This record gives sequence, C-alpha cells and structure tokens, in this order.
Amino acid sequence: MPLLTLVLAAIVQGITEFLPVSSSGHLILLPNLTGLEDQGLVIDVAVHVGTLGAVILYFRQDVARAFAGLFRLGDQTHPDARLALGLIIATIPIVMAGALLRLSGFDEALRSIAVVGWATLIFGLVLYWADQKGPSEKTAMDWGLKDAITMGLLQVIALIPGTSRSGITITGARLLGYERGEAARIAMLMSIPTILASGTLIGLDVVTSMDGPAARDSAIAAAFAFLAALASLHFMMRLLKSVSFTPYVIYRIALGLVLLGIAYT
Repeated sequence: MPLLTLVLAAIVQGITEFLPVSSSGHLILLPNLTGLEDQGLVIDVAVHVGTLGAVILYFRQDVARAFAGLFRLGDQTHPDARLALGLIIATIPIVMAGALLRLSGFDEALRSIAVVGWATLIFGLVLYWADQKGPSEKTAMDWGLKDAITMGLLQVIALIPGTSRSGITITGARLLGYERGEAARIAMLMSIPTILASGTLIGLDVVTSMDGPAARDSAIAAAFAFLAALASLHFMMRLLKSVSFTPYVIYRIALGLVLLGIAYT
C-alpha cells in the first residue's frame, strides 16, 4: 500500500479518534474525497491498535485503577471497583449491537457520505445543546452504575458513522452533570474496552490473511496513529481547561454541510 495512504489514514484516525468529530466518518471519507486507495480492514485495525496504545498511556493512572478494580468487583464501595464495573457495563451494549449489525451486513449500508454528513451535523448540534445545558458538578469519582448504563446505551448510537463515539459519550456525560474535562476523561476511558472489543471482532477476520507486506504496513500505520492520537489527547485535555466544545461543534456543522452538499449534488 502506498506510504501516503498509510500515513494519512493513521494521522486522520489518530487525530479524530478522541476528538468529538467521528474518526470512523473521516476514515470512510478519506478514499471518497481524496481518490486514494481505500485503506481496508487491516489498516483500520492497525490504526485502532495505535490509538488504543495512546489512550492507555495518556490515562495510565486511571487504567491502573480500573485494572486493580477488576480484582475487587465485589466491593462496590471501593472507587476502583466501581470504575472497573462501570467500564464493563458501559461496553456491553455497543459490543452486542455492533456484533448484530455486522452479522446482518447492515453496517455496510451505513457507510455513505450522506449518512456521515447527517450524523456529523445532527449530533454536533446535540453536543452543543448538551454542553451548554449540562451543569458542571460531577467528577469521574461520581461515576456509578446508573450513569455507566446511560452512557453505554448512548454509545451504541456511535455505530452510525459520523456520530462520533467520543462525541456521543461526552454529550451524555455533560447532560448527566459532569464537568467538561471529566466528561472527556470518562469518555476516553470508555473507549479502551470498546476499541479492544471492536478490534478483536474485526481482527479475527483479517489476521489469518495477513502476510509480510501487510504486517509491515500495519506496523507503520499503528505507529503514526499512536503519535497522532497522543498529541490529539494532550491538545484536547489542555484546551478543555479554558474552552468549551463549541469549536468542535462549529467544525462538525461546517463539515456536515459540505458533505451533504457533496452527497446531494
């Protein structure tokens, strides 16, 4: 695969995976709008592995807490146990829905510029409404089973390309009363088991067919995605200390309108 395609796919995935602008939508659009070769499932899996490494490294302290909590799930008075159980519960809906969508073959029907455009626009506006309406009184330490279930169900909507997994979970967290930085933090932690699950599901389809060149391309894509995601996480978390989610909403509105213009002309 051409190096340019690999690098572009990796950078696009790395930058957009954790920003509330939809990474899957951008990856679908990349070959449609640039004329470049579709990166395919192998590279999709590789760039997700790269972004997974970045979010684990960036939130390593929270990840260590969640891992420790797995060994004391029976004691829900402990914050680490609550975090671990919350992440498990929040992941179940999207895993089940994603598997059903993939088995039905309907997931391919959603991969269109029109769908991405409408989802980008509509859920961008929903994010703006939630960000402006939502109070800022809760922290990640307040995250319990009820909020995990609510955010887990909302995460299912991200199966529609253009919605943004991080965007819809941040939207839910803001409506539930979490401060902006804490909302993003919970959404990022929720991404870890979700990426693991989706990567495993898709990876089973491609690992048996991977040869030497494919493995090399995957390693390159994963490395670039890791670096881009790490930079993107650092940028967003620092920016949220002083800025709302409005800049991302403006970007989504502009992008959505452009995509709809392309789709219907």
